[in-house]
Amino acid sequence: MAGVGGLPPDEVLVERLRGGDEEMFALVLDTWSGGMLRLAMSFVSSKASAEEAVQDTWLAVIRGIGGFEGRSSLKTWVYRILVRTAKARGAKESRTVPFASLLPEDEGPTVDATRFRAPDQPHPGHWAVGQEPSAWPVPEDHVLRGEVREVITEALDELPPRLRTVITLRDVAGYDAREVCSLLEISPGNQRVLLHRARALLRRRLEVYLSGAQEAAVGGRTRGLR
Repeated sequence: MAGVGGLPPDEVLVERLRGGDEEMFALVLDTWSGGMLRLAMSFVSSKASAEEAVQDTWLAVIRGIGGFEGRSSLKTWVYRILVRTAKARGAKESRTVPFASLLPEDEGPTVDATRFRAPDQPHPGHWAVGQEPSAWPVPEDHVLRGEVREVITEALDELPPRLRTVITLRDVAGYDAREVCSLLEISPGNQRVLLHRARALLRRRLEVYLSGAQEAAVGGRTRGLR
């Protein structure tokens, strides 16, 4: 029986890792390292430093797998080691990412206020005419699907570190709110605010891209009818 991401269940995975199964270790490394690198980059000053943090984490996993007690999932345990490792490296680089309290940029609206009806208009606060979020077309062409993935990746990389960290854990790594609060040692309220802002910024980026792609497709069909 396969577990998450095509890996076996934790009890099988842990047993094989403890037994020195190099093939299984390589599979776990390939499956998790991409997300780990993206998370580590939120705490350190460069990609090279993030790669070293991931490498140090895997070394710690190899040394400590015998002591894994199963109080959390194996992936959560590995990510917890990563967060501690990356935080320590970031502190040495004089780069800290505060999570305990919200910053000024975490306040204020996440959507342009002009997209809503004014207080003196009917149904104030609702979407203005023509400003409602439209359903995103699902690209049928494999090239466009690849472009969407690239847009998402670029948008994630451009997010402020705190927002990128939370959305990476929630929407990429698949952790729930409680686990993210535990990993980052933040309050549920702060986690909700950071995740909401990250998702809003990502949605805005996708909205702009997909609207442009749809307009280009319509324009192409129009030219083809001439």
